[in-house]
Amino acid sequence: MSEIQNKLTIAISSRALFDMRESNRVYEEHGLSAYRDFQIKHEEMPLEPGEAFGFVNKILNINELLGKPKVEVILLSRNSADTGLRIFNSIQAHGLDIVRAAFCGGASPYRYVQAFACDLFLSTHANDVAHALKSGVAAATLIASRSRANLSDKLKIAFDGDSVLFSDESERVYQSAGLSEFARIEQAAANKPLAGGPFKNFLAALQALQREFDEGDSPIQTALVTARSAPAHERVIRTLRSWDIHLNECLFLGGMDKTEFLRAFAADVYFDDQDHHVELAREHLPAGHVPHGVMNS
Repeated sequence: MSEIQNKLTIAISSRALFDMRESNRVYEEHGLSAYRDFQIKHEEMPLEPGEAFGFVNKILNINELLGKPKVEVILLSRNSADTGLRIFNSIQAHGLDIVRAAFCGGASPYRYVQAFACDLFLSTHANDVAHALKSGVAAATLIASRSRANLSDKLKIAFDGDSVLFSDESERVYQSAGLSEFARIEQAAANKPLAGGPFKNFLAALQALQREFDEGDSPIQTALVTARSAPAHERVIRTLRSWDIHLNECLFLGGMDKTEFLRAFAADVYFDDQDHHVELAREHLPAGHVPHGVMNS
């Protein structure tokens, strides 16, 4: 097994890691040549943190806390090496331990998520995210938050259930047959584990990282925030138990708005398959849209 396959590996796009709105505006208004000149002219000026910067900074800090390299963050960028020099200079200026990168010269970088054995891909390009998901890698389109990042030392990650951690099999029943039939089927299938969704393997890798720390002393906290309620809760609990995955918190909200609960949990990032929930969440924290399942058909 290679060195990188022994680590939790996360791929991040340059626009998710850094605030590149000004650079992108130059590209959109004046074209590629002007963008290249702008980036070269400013390549010694570090870019400001972007949407995923806090998440990346905290997860890389796990290596410091453990005293060994258990997390790898890789830059996957549509920039060329020429325009990407400013991005690497910014990585160094901010003290981020990122040493691997793919600069794809305008082409989509999702092709390299499997080659780098990535557990997660975060980008602001929805098409790249959709392709990464189809290749079997957990991926989300990061939506800009309208609030400040969580400044605590803990890394807190929240997940929706159906179509994110779990498959969309139950969501399909709910959408086609309604709440009563959904509840009836879920209760009848309480002892039958749900199939895994696109983020199951990423959660399992996070769980393995949590186990590197003494119980109760992990700097990583996870939460399930789901619209499910009793009696549909039991199947979820038994599914997680069958996977040997233990989330720090499970919130069964019975259709309530998730936003205030995510804010109370103080998540660094929240992953959901429904645009509506992501838009509400972004008022308080970074949120990632997972374009998977029946709601994204």
